[in-house]
Amino acid sequence: MNFADYIVLVLGLFLIVSVALQSSQDNVASAFSGEKSELFKNSKARGVELFLMRFTAITSILFVAMIVVSILTH
Repeated sequence: MNFADYIVLVLGLFLIVSVALQSSQDNVASAFSGEKSELFKNSKARGVELFLMRFTAITSILFVAMIVVSILTH
């Protein structure tokens, strides 16, 4: 394993944790009952939610980039 593989492993763990920490925007029960979903309601993320959203986006971009680098170096 080269250095890029270790970075991919760490970024993958960060990505899993950051997605798991985010709160859901919709109720699971309403998804199966057919009620009106408020998944795309206009609510602005603030504070910790905003940080987790940005952290997840940046981590996912870095994750994909490092996978490409890892593949090209093998």
